Amino acid sequence: MSRLHRLSVCTALALGALFTVNAAHADRTITDQLGRQVTLPDHVNRVVVLQHQTLNLLVQLNAQDDVVGVLSSWKKQLGPQFARFMPKISTMPMPGDLTSANVESLLALHPQVVFVANYAPAEMIQQIQNAGIPVVAISLREDAAGEKNKMNPTMANEEQAYNDGLKQGIRLIGEVVERPKEAEALIDYTFAARAKANAPVADIPQDKKVRVYMANPDLNTYGSGKYTGLMMEHAGALNVAAATVKGARQVSLEQVLQWNPEVIFVQDRYPQVVKQIENDPQWQAIDAVKHHRVWLMPEYAKAWGYPMPEALAIGELWMAKKLYPERYKTVDVDAQAQDYYQRFYRVSWKADAQ
Repeated sequence: MSRLHRLSVCTALALGALFTVNAAHADRTITDQLGRQVTLPDHVNRVVVLQHQTLNLLVQLNAQDDVVGVLSSWKKQLGPQFARFMPKISTMPMPGDLTSANVESLLALHPQVVFVANYAPAEMIQQIQNAGIPVVAISLREDAAGEKNKMNPTMANEEQAYNDGLKQGIRLIGEVVERPKEAEALIDYTFAARAKANAPVADIPQDKKVRVYMANPDLNTYGSGKYTGLMMEHAGALNVAAATVKGARQVSLEQVLQWNPEVIFVQDRYPQVVKQIENDPQWQAIDAVKHHRVWLMPEYAKAWGYPMPEALAIGELWMAKKLYPERYKTVDVDAQAQDYYQRFYRVSWKADAQ
């Protein structure tokens, strides 16, 4: 090999090595759901998640192994059963929660990105950024300017805000952790299943809909502007709180007595609320209590105020069949839950566990 040839080869190798190093440190810019431009490493495999909805979605995108830290209230927000989807969560570091973060604990985990809720305090986001860690905010809503950082925003069209926002949120999370195909598969399955589930109750007139109240702890409920109301609407129900309550708020027992709901639903993560209602003499005059229609929802019917794909795909179906069983005589909800869990959580769903 001539000296000139050897020099050319060495130069090419050096340039190749330089290109490889640069490629390894290349970055990309994404836009989060607060409308913020966030620069991320080209390859992300160390994330901290300080929002339970995002954590739930990361597991469904099969990205749980990329998670190195979680919010401290995960068990309260997701329920203790969530650990079966992500066994290592029980011993994972918890460097913050929905509205606070310990920057020193965060830095010790060497995360490449921290996911937060859209309503995380601005100073919390700034504090994490000042430590050199990119922050991605998730709302699962498409909000107007000035509403993006609110927990209870004003929306011109709730249906569009949540439908488009959920798709955007799933795609954004998928983009960050490099799971775009998984994100599209989850979106496609969710909205196709929802359309099929909603069809049998779509023609129920407003004055014939079952009146429903969502009972959260301490007389908190969801009114207008929350996905829970859309969930009820898609299931052929009428949210009794929608006309007078905006967002998530505490109400009085007198107000609930006045609404006199025919059915009371309680989220799976709050089983104690069912017993409290059934055993409290003050609730006995309410139609739902008198007729033993205070129902604990299954794990997948996540009426969290924010949409989750399983709530759309099978939760709305469960609710509709519970309210109008005659319209769903041939529908096996348990079989559809099993399919969903196998497909996106990679575990078996057991009906008798609910």
